[in-house]
Amino acid sequence: MRWVIGIVVSLIAIVGVVALIGYFLPISHEASRSAEFNRPPAEVFALIADVNNYKTWWRGAEVKVAVVESMPPSKFVTKIVDETAFGGTWTMAIVPTTNGSRLTITERGEIYNLIFHTLATFVFGYTSTMESCLKAARQRLAS
Repeated sequence: MRWVIGIVVSLIAIVGVVALIGYFLPISHEASRSAEFNRPPAEVFALIADVNNYKTWWRGAEVKVAVVESMPPSKFVTKIVDETAFGGTWTMAIVPTTNGSRLTITERGEIYNLIFHTLATFVFGYTSTMESCLKAARQRLAS
């Protein structure tokens, strides 16, 4: 029975340390990722500007977003509107290239949950969601 109490106390201590580390980290962060597409900017813009259909091509699209700015075919900005542990904006800039276009996503985000904040900073990184979006967009536009 003592070992069970020891395990429970250890787990509580670990969670407490992780939360304490998160408390001292800044809430805000900024990160960017880019990808090249063999499609013109207008096609890339059409895909990313259709926020209602994100779920049909990107599994990471569980969060509700609102459109903040739309400047076809070069800039699209969204903001998280769900009450979650996360907040912030994505600015998606599209520039023409010789073979098509380049999409750059810049996340200006906040992580409010102390434990998620620590894990994002030291384990998962801030770019995994952007990378999954770019990968899904590449697959969608390749078909």
